Amino acid sequence: MTEMLPSYVQGEWWTPGADASTDATQQPPTAVRDASTGEIVTHVSTAGLDLAGALEYARTVGQASLRELTFHQRAVLLKQFALALTERKAELYELSARTGATKQDSWVDIDGGIGVFFSYSSKGRRELPNTKVYVDGPIEQLSKDGSFLGRHIYTSLPGVAVQINAFNFPVWGSLEKFAPAFIAGVPSVVKPATPTGYLAEAFVRILVESGLLPDGSLQLVSGSVPDLFDHLRLGDLVAFTGSASTAERLRSHESVQTGGVRFTSETDSINASVLGPDAVAGTPEFDAYVRQLVVEMTTKAGQKCTAIRRAVVPSGSIDDVVEAVRERIASRTVVGDPRDEATTMGPLASVEQRDEVLRQVGRLVDAGGRVVIGSTDAPGGMNPDGAFVAPVLLRFDDASTEAVNEVEAFGPVSSVIGYESLADAAAIVARGGGSLVTSIATHDPAVAAELTTRIAAYNGRVLLLDRDDARSSTGHGSPLPQLVHGGPGRAGGGEELGGIRAVLHHMQRTAVQGSPEMLTALTGIWHPGASARPYATTGDAHPFRKSLAELAIGDQVVSGSRTVTLEDIETFAAFTGDTFYAHMDEEAAAANPFFPGRVAHGYLLVSWAAGLFVDPAPGPVLANSGLENLRFMTPVSPGDEIRVELTAKQITPRETDEYGEVRWDAVLRNQRDEVVAQYDVLTLVAKERVPAAV
Repeated sequence: MTEMLPSYVQGEWWTPGADASTDATQQPPTAVRDASTGEIVTHVSTAGLDLAGALEYARTVGQASLRELTFHQRAVLLKQFALALTERKAELYELSARTGATKQDSWVDIDGGIGVFFSYSSKGRRELPNTKVYVDGPIEQLSKDGSFLGRHIYTSLPGVAVQINAFNFPVWGSLEKFAPAFIAGVPSVVKPATPTGYLAEAFVRILVESGLLPDGSLQLVSGSVPDLFDHLRLGDLVAFTGSASTAERLRSHESVQTGGVRFTSETDSINASVLGPDAVAGTPEFDAYVRQLVVEMTTKAGQKCTAIRRAVVPSGSIDDVVEAVRERIASRTVVGDPRDEATTMGPLASVEQRDEVLRQVGRLVDAGGRVVIGSTDAPGGMNPDGAFVAPVLLRFDDASTEAVNEVEAFGPVSSVIGYESLADAAAIVARGGGSLVTSIATHDPAVAAELTTRIAAYNGRVLLLDRDDARSSTGHGSPLPQLVHGGPGRAGGGEELGGIRAVLHHMQRTAVQGSPEMLTALTGIWHPGASARPYATTGDAHPFRKSLAELAIGDQVVSGSRTVTLEDIETFAAFTGDTFYAHMDEEAAAANPFFPGRVAHGYLLVSWAAGLFVDPAPGPVLANSGLENLRFMTPVSPGDEIRVELTAKQITPRETDEYGEVRWDAVLRNQRDEVVAQYDVLTLVAKERVPAAV
């Protein structure tokens, strides 16, 4: 295809008019070429695009459609998006080859991006409530009588999430930003990098054609957006991936500095990988280190923000590392067109990128780096119009050379640096000025502990590699949805991914103060002191006889009392084998400052509590799925009485099942009204009442 690459804005596909290439007031369309052949794939332009209109469409139509959905409903949609992309991913793989990506590279980008959708769909349903408000932290008591409470809540930002992505991962880079924004209920405007934007356009087209996208939840701008920040305002946020210099320029815009626009960036960094002093040639750690280094040099032709740029090794092991890397590259790396099955490393994304990488290699050589593997000459037998570069390994004799710690050749390039001590190795890592990731290959726990504690503050992630995890490790350069991706200093100072943390980045945390009644209404979680309905006094059915559709927050069981005897304690001890002295030895128990003498087992009391509140007949309650936050607060002696209050605290229907989860607030009290124990009981409850068998 050589036509203009369309954008998807305001609910429809938009393509620049025929005059886009002749309009002197606009930047001319950019020709995007096949990375291997130089053939034109498409042209890109935003001449005439109503960017302000697209942003407002997101804030109005997009916000309205997402506001109708709960966290769980958005999470279910995310899984459906993933399935739609999976069904048509062959189309994406075919286009991906044109960007210079091998099948393995495309798997990282395309399947990795789809995997983010699956992961966030799962985490959204497991870790977030089926509501629109997220509660953070415990209740804060602000009055002695409990009538005035405080809580922290998260609510969706009211604006648009603008996602500016780099060229190296056009699918994963977009989807890892879009997924948490979508779960949070914030519409996205995706701006892919021009050299590979046609692959981003393809996945957006698949999602649009699936018919699953809520209106305004996703828009795509194919091309430059020079006045973007002029149209942003409080409630909007920008997630940027790219160069540190561009990030700094964007961050300095007035809309960010004084206009309240949130800005987070993930930028290039001089990541390191440290070989431990114990990991000498012949050890599993040495072999794993070399394998990892070559993988990071050649995957995506080294065009990864997490790639290893500095191989930090003991000075006495430099020659061994260089030779092992040389052998592995020679035996396993075939540079060529990704459409050739024999190719293991494709070209860079564009000839402009190739020229930039070679320029940076030149800077490293001028600063004292010696090329010990590879060459800056074009690989033989390649199409001269392709963006091919061979893997290059440099060696620096002086670890304090500024260039090796500051200059990034964003391609299949790394540098070997020697160190003399662990303190020396840590100092080298720190000279990078802040990194996305550093890995350490060692089987010595003391080495791992010392290096990690010295370097963690300079990194967003640290990978510990040894013989025990080498086969299962996801690798130095692979960010995971569950873990934060980002880093301090030069790495941008931002954070992405990290599970639900990334969802909360798209929300506002607010402290709310009020009565238990008001906070219950706001959060959908029953607060002590709010209205409760004991079934025995209201004439209502026992809460365990109610389906999820019938149950309400505040439905309650208030039990009668049961007296604890010494015989009960001894029977429980004999039956369970728990003969701890506090239950069986009066003299020893009395000597303990926490007990008045022999006391009942805490788990005896919890078991009795279940007997006091449960309704035993078959009904909507399907199972007890857990018990959380258990605290024993007052010892129970023989002769004491206990009773229980069980209150429906939170009701969470499951979107894809015929049941949901009910969280119950359980409080055990003695005859003096002292709290004996407190905890949450979790049950699975059918959504509808099952008719009794005839």
